[in-house]
Amino acid sequence: MLIDFPARRAVTESGMAAVRFAMIAQVRAYWEALREGGALPQRARIDPRGIEGALANSFLIERIAPGIARFRLAGMHLTDIMGMDVRGMPFSSLFEPADRDAVAPRVERVFATPCILDLCVDAGRGVGRPAFSGRMILLPVKGEGGADLALGCLATEGIIGRSPRRLSCGRALEERILTGTPTPGFAEEPAPFVPRGRPHLRLVRDDE
Repeated sequence: MLIDFPARRAVTESGMAAVRFAMIAQVRAYWEALREGGALPQRARIDPRGIEGALANSFLIERIAPGIARFRLAGMHLTDIMGMDVRGMPFSSLFEPADRDAVAPRVERVFATPCILDLCVDAGRGVGRPAFSGRMILLPVKGEGGADLALGCLATEGIIGRSPRRLSCGRALEERILTGTPTPGFAEEPAPFVPRGRPHLRLVRDDE
């Protein structure tokens, strides 16, 4: 399902085409490789070496309440955008205040549905802040004790400039995840045949 956010600054098609999709693809492929039997990957199995090429742009968030998540781990690219270490900060702090209400239910569905959120973002111009655009992906992960986590990656194009830079939402794609092995159709065992009552007998005469 493709969703248009009511963003104040939409990402242009040309800006979307310029985003470095390689990092997003690497993190998605690694996440897919960790799934066993269609289940969500376990946090304990995530090895930073598996996403080495995208490590600076990757992060891990934890759901702490409906629609609310915080950063547990974050690469240097997130630090450069915000001008500080974002660990422990709300995930929503990465976005403009006007966009946070739109982001919250999408983030909640990542954990609750679960689903993959693929989001286009941008940051507007300002003094010492040239415009830049990017793409973010959130992939649900199961943590210790059943904690709801998501592995993310944010790839951007352009100069960050003076931080902090907060993001506006563009277009979003939510992809529902089918967990477990689907049950094949007509898999129920057939019921055994049980005759009802006595069978009817018919007398057959020799002269018939």
